[in-house]
Amino acid sequence: MKCGIVALIGRPNTGKSTLVNNIIGQKVSITSPKPQTTRFPIQAVFEDDRGQIVFVDTPGIFARSSNPLSQRLNSAAQSELSKNIDLILYLVDHTRERDLEENRVLGIVRKATIPKIMVINKIDIKSPTHIIQYEFMKEEFSEVIEISALLHKNLTTLLDRIFSYLPQRPPLVDTASLVHPGLNMDSKLFIAELIREKAYLFLREEVPYTLTSVVDEVTERPNSALYIKARILTSDDRYKKMIIGENGRMIREIGMATRKEMETATKKKVFVDITVETDRHWMERME
Repeated sequence: MKCGIVALIGRPNTGKSTLVNNIIGQKVSITSPKPQTTRFPIQAVFEDDRGQIVFVDTPGIFARSSNPLSQRLNSAAQSELSKNIDLILYLVDHTRERDLEENRVLGIVRKATIPKIMVINKIDIKSPTHIIQYEFMKEEFSEVIEISALLHKNLTTLLDRIFSYLPQRPPLVDTASLVHPGLNMDSKLFIAELIREKAYLFLREEVPYTLTSVVDEVTERPNSALYIKARILTSDDRYKKMIIGENGRMIREIGMATRKEMETATKKKVFVDITVETDRHWMERME
């Protein structure tokens, strides 16, 4: 069978996490319209009759690393490409102009000597388009494939081409023992990511950059219900007030959305208890 490791790289919000989720067929990596959504490389496995693909969804590359968090994100994305990767998928969002951020990503990809596929995403969007700005880059890649990760357009073609570049080898992962396709995420980390996703969806522009989430407890009660105790950490008291909301409305919305998705996924009753804390140094402690 054909098996290999495939890394996705691109600037923020090109659709890397959406692509991995829709290829795998379930949520592995959280998504939102805001940068810094993916904060660490997420590994997930896809398998069919042809073989096995281990996808590595890397954080988006930022042009400027203005804080400890974005510095770590850039470092994490670049370090993945120095590992034993078989193929790179370089995602481009044609609806956005080429800029310093894109040039930085391209510079990183150029250093790789393994096969590279340029994946032009969001082709379901006809306007605006800046596709002409990316034409010169195509000759640097093994091939170019246009897709819509959101609408699943050309994902079958993309998978066919990915497999064509992978070597013949034994499976890299024993999927029979997996309970979730995310290889480097335990239940606490996945739930923490889910809470962060819901916070991103409900909160305004400036707040998401200042928060993270931590799950302290996941227990199954005697009635088979799941109890989740978690914290949202933010860097300033003013953001804490915004996350809690007037009379606790915002944190209830975040908790309710998390609970509904967890109940759909687990088919169990779920109780979610989320508190909000100010921690000005959480970014420095992120690994």
